[in-house]
Amino acid sequence: MNSNRETGKLYLIPVHLGESNENQVFPSFNKTIIDGIDDFIVENEKSARRFIKQILPEKSQQTLKLHGLNKFTEASEIPEFLNAAKEGKNMGLLSEAGCPGVADPGAEIVKLAHRFNIQVIPLVGPSSILLAMMASGMNGQSFTFHGYLSIDKKERKHEIKQLERISSEKNQAQIFIETPYRNMKFLEDLIQNLHPATRICVACDLTLKSEFIKTATASEWKKIKADLHKRPAIFIIQKDI
Repeated sequence: MNSNRETGKLYLIPVHLGESNENQVFPSFNKTIIDGIDDFIVENEKSARRFIKQILPEKSQQTLKLHGLNKFTEASEIPEFLNAAKEGKNMGLLSEAGCPGVADPGAEIVKLAHRFNIQVIPLVGPSSILLAMMASGMNGQSFTFHGYLSIDKKERKHEIKQLERISSEKNQAQIFIETPYRNMKFLEDLIQNLHPATRICVACDLTLKSEFIKTATASEWKKIKADLHKRPAIFIIQKDI
């Protein structure tokens, strides 16, 4: 590669959280950026092509060059994914849903981009974690995202109680996700293991017509009927001091 050649930029392109009107969740600037890019790093090629076609129906699919970044990708392959940017072309990084690099394997690409002195530009779009936090009524000044808790029942109980204690000691909201088909069981575990006064926020189908967001105490949740099965959800807890 010519060392004097200016590198391209890596745009971090958010993807919708479900079947929603893109005009409601993406600025028109995003479309302009996507229209000028042919090289993308994506979590899933099929859904990435569908998203690009939805955003820009007239954009040629034949010219797209997609690199798949997921659990099946060999670590040795990843540095080569940024070759187009090294050669001066702008590139796009797409998650399967939401924002690249947040609870997403794209963080590895962003780390490499910084190492290769490739400018990283995050675009505006929906993040289920931040949207849920905004709507929870919990401490937006101090919060921690933990991803998935243990599947083992005993370990999960210990983790829930430990994070509840941290929440109380630090006045800090604790954020989790779960595999959608285990949502109801996870909510049950929270209700059973948390102090009755600890608040639980459940936010699912964010930005969709079926959106559901509710914050209530663990005791109050025992009386709330909510069908969360197979619906993408964010869970937040906070025990007030």
